[in-house]
Amino acid sequence: MLNPEVIKQIRAVQLKAGHLVTDALAGNYLSAFKGRGMEFDEVREYVPGDDVRLIDWNVTARMQQPFIKVLREERELTLMLMVDVSPSQAYGTLARKKRETAAEMAAVLAFLAIRNNDKVGLIVFSDHVEHFIPPKKGRGHVWSIIRSVLTHQGSGQKTDINAALEAMLRASRRRCLGFLISDFWADGYEKSLRVAAARHDLIAVRTVDPREREMPAAGLVSFQDSETGEVFEVDTSDRKWREAYAAQAAAREQTLGQQFRRSGAGTFVVDTGSDTVGPLLRFLRERERRRR
Repeated sequence: MLNPEVIKQIRAVQLKAGHLVTDALAGNYLSAFKGRGMEFDEVREYVPGDDVRLIDWNVTARMQQPFIKVLREERELTLMLMVDVSPSQAYGTLARKKRETAAEMAAVLAFLAIRNNDKVGLIVFSDHVEHFIPPKKGRGHVWSIIRSVLTHQGSGQKTDINAALEAMLRASRRRCLGFLISDFWADGYEKSLRVAAARHDLIAVRTVDPREREMPAAGLVSFQDSETGEVFEVDTSDRKWREAYAAQAAAREQTLGQQFRRSGAGTFVVDTGSDTVGPLLRFLRERERRRR
């Protein structure tokens, strides 16, 4: 039984996400992911000018004259949300933690999908797949997804991107749209990323807290690694240390960006200190522009 505070939090995210799914955002979602694939509709007689690559040779042989396959665009899409609930996602120094940011992004995407009559599924993961919700439609289904992301008590101590991607590949035989929402504090998943991006339309959404990019001068501070438990002290008043910290963070961001581009996956960043819709809308508009 969920306590009242958790129910209140779930409803707040659901209401906010529903409110954020404006006509403009829904239109950009549809435009960015239209033309997702073609499926067989019927056959008809060949006429001059038709694409010979569409000739149905089996029907042609039976009828003793050329027939072609008529294809139509697949309007229904399956959206698979892969959400990281590892301990590092519990970090947050501003209004939200990274996990809450991920939940809000998942909720917005789920509402967009439902609004466009698409199915939505969920894979919750840490160092293993912790929870799976098969793709379905309906607002009640969105509620289940938001509740799972916000309330699931993760048992893993690290982040295994491979586990999430392999679960998506097993669950989705046909091409689908996958949003992988994580801080990507993990290693050794480049091959799985390439395979998943080749088979599906994959977008990596990276959750980031501003303090992961730069650290203010706050004197002697104790830090604990959320995934290893290691505790260490740092003198944040040391300017050289802060500069090295920011340079290391910038280098990591550049490396991740290059990795996503090499794999063929789309990517954007959502910050714990800013709104969720802005980065998503910019990504959708840029993707639509490239497709023209």
